[in-house]
Amino acid sequence: MPIPFPSSSPHPNQFSYICCSACHHVLSDVSLGQLSWLSPLPVPGGPPVSSLARQQKQRSPWLCASTNLQLQHWCIISVTLILNPKHSTMPATRRKINSIPAETWTVLSYYLCRVQQSSLPALCNRYCPPLGLETLKITDFQLHASTAKRYGLGAHRGRLNIQAGVNENDFYDGAWCAGRNDPFQWIEVDARRLTKFTGVITQGRNSLWSSNWVTSYRVLVSNDSHAWTAVKNESGDVIFEGNSEKEIPVLNMLPVPLVARYIRINPRSWYEEGSICMRLEILGCPLPDPNNYYHRRNEMTTTDNLDFKHHNYKEMRQLMKTVNKMCPNITRIYNIGKSHQGLKLYAVEISDNPGEHEVGEPEFRYIAGAHGNEVLGRELILLLMQFMCQEYLAGNPRIVHLIEDTRIHLLPSVNPDGYDKAYKAGSELGGWSLGRWTQDGIDINNNFPDLNSLLWESEDQKKSKRKVPNHHIPIPDWYLSENATVAVETRAIIAWMEKIPFVLGGNLQGGELVVAYPYDMVRSLWKTQDYTPTPDDHVFRWLAYSYASTHRLMTDARRRACHTEDFQKEDGTVNGASWHTVAGSINDFSYLHTNCFELSIYVGCDKYPHESELPEEWENNRESLIVFMEQVHRGIKGIVKDVHGRGIPNAIISVEGVNHDIRTADGDYWRLLNPGEYVVGVKAEGYTGATKTCEVGYDMGATQCDFTISKTNMARIKEIMRKFGKQPISLSLRRLRQRARQWRQRR
Repeated sequence: MPIPFPSSSPHPNQFSYICCSACHHVLSDVSLGQLSWLSPLPVPGGPPVSSLARQQKQRSPWLCASTNLQLQHWCIISVTLILNPKHSTMPATRRKINSIPAETWTVLSYYLCRVQQSSLPALCNRYCPPLGLETLKITDFQLHASTAKRYGLGAHRGRLNIQAGVNENDFYDGAWCAGRNDPFQWIEVDARRLTKFTGVITQGRNSLWSSNWVTSYRVLVSNDSHAWTAVKNESGDVIFEGNSEKEIPVLNMLPVPLVARYIRINPRSWYEEGSICMRLEILGCPLPDPNNYYHRRNEMTTTDNLDFKHHNYKEMRQLMKTVNKMCPNITRIYNIGKSHQGLKLYAVEISDNPGEHEVGEPEFRYIAGAHGNEVLGRELILLLMQFMCQEYLAGNPRIVHLIEDTRIHLLPSVNPDGYDKAYKAGSELGGWSLGRWTQDGIDINNNFPDLNSLLWESEDQKKSKRKVPNHHIPIPDWYLSENATVAVETRAIIAWMEKIPFVLGGNLQGGELVVAYPYDMVRSLWKTQDYTPTPDDHVFRWLAYSYASTHRLMTDARRRACHTEDFQKEDGTVNGASWHTVAGSINDFSYLHTNCFELSIYVGCDKYPHESELPEEWENNRESLIVFMEQVHRGIKGIVKDVHGRGIPNAIISVEGVNHDIRTADGDYWRLLNPGEYVVGVKAEGYTGATKTCEVGYDMGATQCDFTISKTNMARIKEIMRKFGKQPISLSLRRLRQRARQWRQRR
């Protein structure tokens, strides 16, 4: 039975043509079980055949179909056409149609096959995805150049969006730069297999101190790296227009796709006050090669049936609704506020009792998209909510246990305004910073109150009258004023933090592959990088390592650094302040103002990977995302109650030897600790204090450590006096002594 075309339109940055001839490569490379064969399908409102034929004459010897047919993950393998004068038919995939005037054709029907997304390579698309210079799938050994100015400007640095950092040096600089400025220089990529090349994206050199970019170039291809063929058109070698400044990526599509193993970029002109420097990405589709063991061994696939695509705001909201519809008993959609442009900041709660805090159940959060152009974290959270719903329905005991014992909150897009800018540019053309900030130009990640300075000033000035507690430090009044430079998104997050007693959280970011833990701000006024530990440094280091060690790449000693920092010496983790100092970070604020231990998780070198990379990125991060959530159950937990069994809110829990306390929620508390034996104390206003020894084991699951405390005598007296409508008189010790002396003198 014919079925209608899929109703959802492709992403505006998806590639424009689906080629019939390419589908045969797909069919020869997948099993029959992955295909859904359809009978001839009428084409209502399809494009005129004249336009199809015109595309054919310009781009390929075989007929291609435009995506305004709204085909997604489909391949056209045969088109039945009618010649108007004679009404004879033939399959368009079997004969060339150059010799027949386009005006004589009429589309009768399509024959379609549908291929699973993981099996549908970009061969079916007119424009191919990136080969992976930015994502590091292309190794340093696959990049070569004619000359280089120095090692730090070698071919291995010619990757799209690579950053030089402040210290541009001989090891980590911001582009490939030729050793000479002449038209004989080149940079070359070895794809290591036959590849259909379709386009090139270029940038200039990333540098704070110099301006260098290429303004025009040629493209050449080869199968042996000796004989080269230039991309040509009717007038000769094609000269592609390059960059006009150093940061905005420029895309050039080849007039026709070219199949080869090697591709070479030959700069022809460059910025007159600079030199030949460039960063690039190559668009290409590796051809199927079932005999190549190296590539089959290294190809990453996933068995999870998830929606691997980039979701705009509307699609994100619809996906949340779909998850909620699939798992209504364990999910809830809510919003924590609005963005500068009025978009709601949606979150999904996953719990066995969504909608309320359960005594004894810890609260966990993942957030992403504080920088709107760091898109991978957003998609990972959307994939995570789908995965957890599916696994819960399938009865996966690990996921069922996690959901029943934890209240999980997933906030995929903190900065939807910034994301919208990056989304419109596309995954490869947004550069390094488009969409990073909010609509009013604020970096959310560093927009929180600086409580570190308040704490450290108080500690340094022992005789200061203003004492600052080591936890739940109040927000300064100036920050709460309407004139403060605070994003509305930041205020929404703070209100959310204060409302829900989170225990552990991770904010997913991009552009690096490391887990950063607080403090993020150096204590010394004279340093920009210095290891600055919290009192819970050992706990934070374990939490960071729990994510990094279960990630497929973070602790891999063979991988190269994303940009300028090699985090392997710390096993894929770093203290934020030792990396670069930041005042007012979300991690430091969360630690000093709430009970929540927050870490920044940088999930990939590429902030906005191509859609085709999402399945592999999901496999890289899936186990880590789950393991990190499970860490919320490490340490001690308990309930602080009075002699009548009522929970006591805001009781202070302290651990001997750790200068950082936490507070109870509705009488219940959770204190993250590494394995060991601890002396734990509790105190609350109007109650006598108490201590006990609690032991934390190595097995997963927090140690129960409950307290029952009674009211002080003064608190009892006050309660009795209030009951009878009177207030007790509280006299200072000095006044009591004066009255005692006066009484003795009268005697």
